[in-house]
Amino acid sequence: MDTLVSGRRFRMLTQVNDLTRECLGLVVDTLPTAPRVVRELDQIIESRGCPRMIVSDNGTEFTSWRTAKKSA
Repeated sequence: MDTLVSGRRFRMLTQVNDLTRECLGLVVDTLPTAPRVVRELDQIIESRGCPRMIVSDNGTEFTSWRTAKKSA
């Protein structure tokens, strides 16, 4: 996450192949939603095939309010 000069925050979703270090996708948005992330992953799967594993940094984009509430 970073901030523009105007003060507006943005986030980057970077999809990288760990083996080749190739950037498969890069999405910059002010508020990336779950459907947007799914759509981007679907596009990669359509063109490159389904990955055997996905590694996430567990950022807030991948943690729902409901999950956080249950574990509290």
